[in-house]
Amino acid sequence: MDDTGLVLEGGGMRGVYTAGVLEVFMEQDLYVPYVIGVSAGACFGASYLSRQRGRNRKVNIDYVTHPKYLSLLNYIKHRQLFGMDFIFDEIPNLLVPFDYDTFYKGTEEFVITATDCQTGQPVYFNKKDYGKDMLTVIRASSSLPFIAPVVEYKGKQLLDGGITDSIPIKKAEEDGNKRNIIVLTREESYFKKKSNIRWLMNKSYRQYPKLIEAILARYKMYNDTLEHIKEQEKEGKIFVIRPSSKLKVGRIERNQTKLENLYMMGMEDAKREFKRLETWLKTSN
Repeated sequence: MDDTGLVLEGGGMRGVYTAGVLEVFMEQDLYVPYVIGVSAGACFGASYLSRQRGRNRKVNIDYVTHPKYLSLLNYIKHRQLFGMDFIFDEIPNLLVPFDYDTFYKGTEEFVITATDCQTGQPVYFNKKDYGKDMLTVIRASSSLPFIAPVVEYKGKQLLDGGITDSIPIKKAEEDGNKRNIIVLTREESYFKKKSNIRWLMNKSYRQYPKLIEAILARYKMYNDTLEHIKEQEKEGKIFVIRPSSKLKVGRIERNQTKLENLYMMGMEDAKREFKRLETWLKTSN
């Protein structure tokens, strides 16, 4: 399994689906040697690699109604809908401690995808790049336009990785992974529609013209990636786990019942597919 990767799409609170899938992977002691995540996918991938069963559920379902996690008050006070300090500092360091020791002792590579606001291009950080700054880079990868501030890291101004590489399968392939497991957070029939929000972009990010172009072109990048995934899936090079029914959860969701149902869908889909995944992994080596 040395040349196998795990690619985790983002999607805000839709990523709770991924949390359910990864919970089953942990139950089955399946740890893929190369993991690359975007935004919420990176968040859930970190707890997967720290081998903390149940942590993703606790953080993202039990705490979602906390006013510091997601609220209009956050936006009014700090110009960010999600409480980034709460999510990336108070929770992992105090309330639901992240197991840094296990994470850093792990042999798995963990690549985090962000977007460079100045170049409008994706930026990829591996363990060697971010060292002990892993949570800072995940924060950058998870900073959605309009509802979170730009994160400065190593001289770069960074935002959500999903803007420029929503499903970083090609990066996983470039890094030498001949076969890849992909966890998507949209059902099979989904494709992204073009949006015309240039006026809003110009108002909010006029100092980053290349970022604006990247956001406007995101729909094409996303749909082209889906086509690539379909081609590779037909050739047996990719194993896809995706929601088995249409999601009732949006990017910003505080309804715990809806989130719990989505989490359980992720677990059920992964359990149903696991035998087939095991067979695929054996034949892929």
